[in-house]
Amino acid sequence: MNFTQLKKLIIHADTKIVMLIMDGLGGLPIEIGGKTELETANTPTMDALAEHSALGLSSPAGPGIAVGSGPGHLAVFGFDPFEYEIGRGALEVLGVDIDLLPGDVAARGNFCTINERGNITDRRAGRLATTEAFELVKILGEIKLNGVEFIIKPIKEHRFAFVIRGKGLGSDLRDTDPLLNGIAPMQTAGLDDASKRTASIVNQFVNKAKFLLAGKYPANMILLRGFDRLPEVPQYKDLFGLNAAAIAVNGMYKGVSRLVGMSVLPVEGITMEDEFAALEKNWKDYDFFYLHIKQTDTHGEDGDVLKKIKVIEDVDTLIPRLIALNPDVIIITGDHSSPACMKSHSWHPVPLLIYSKNVREDGIKEFGERACSRGSLGIIPAKDIMLIAMANAMRLAKYGA
Repeated sequence: MNFTQLKKLIIHADTKIVMLIMDGLGGLPIEIGGKTELETANTPTMDALAEHSALGLSSPAGPGIAVGSGPGHLAVFGFDPFEYEIGRGALEVLGVDIDLLPGDVAARGNFCTINERGNITDRRAGRLATTEAFELVKILGEIKLNGVEFIIKPIKEHRFAFVIRGKGLGSDLRDTDPLLNGIAPMQTAGLDDASKRTASIVNQFVNKAKFLLAGKYPANMILLRGFDRLPEVPQYKDLFGLNAAAIAVNGMYKGVSRLVGMSVLPVEGITMEDEFAALEKNWKDYDFFYLHIKQTDTHGEDGDVLKKIKVIEDVDTLIPRLIALNPDVIIITGDHSSPACMKSHSWHPVPLLIYSKNVREDGIKEFGERACSRGSLGIIPAKDIMLIAMANAMRLAKYGA
């Protein structure tokens, strides 16, 4: 739907929507003829909810296309991920409270380890402690180049946010991270005149960083990827008429939430229980909540079937706390699939559950990939989830006479 048309249909209602995103939720059978991680998990709460819900599968970006978490989240938030393309660097920067300005170029940085030949031996510098990264970021802050300003902020462990601020910068840059050990970091290159100038600045910065970090083993070099600038994205309040809040621990997910105009709520801790506590604490103040669970994706990418199953089961034990708040609409899904057997994101459609008192119940007593494939929603574009949620929350007017 065209956003201009959509805004004409928005009406106010005293209703609340909760979107619970288990990152990388979708999976594949652990063995031929067997069950997926979600189907294997013991999930009595989600199964009971499924019986009174509409079920289906969502496709983040189209058949056969695997997406990163950024595009996957933009899709479930209601945006076409191809129209609103954004690099991971910009999302990471937003996630650590750096205010990106028009014209800024952002990237995601890693501290890494190189050997005496200059080849990468560890892209993550042994997953450097965050406290050590704070000190190294101070060292990078010493780098100065005429005509530009660098803004660098630690994220977690080996990761940091990197911003170049200046006039006439381009963002069409090649990553310096080859995504492999055993070879040297790459020089960046620009694909247009503004980006070529920016590439020269980045390469100078990286060379100076290499010199300053030479004695800081294992974090004796940096890698940069995901160069981008901030796109203009319609804001949730303006587009959907929603006072929206995000509950997430990891920076990138806070970033994509800020990008669409959500308030990022403080979480007093890093556990899933802490996130549900933040939901309860702020329940009266917002009418849309996005709650993000990261560990399902982490264990899927690690190929750890049992840990992914355990996280799904742990989430199931927490959902009664959500239900007790009596939301009008509950959405449970993921931003993409991360089958443990593949150890990566995949193109497989994602299980989707939408519950409300206005939903047409499917009566299917299980929440899993094959159960959802029998649901009334069918396979839908992820960007349509919000429209269905808004309708169930009685926030869309009739179109036409």
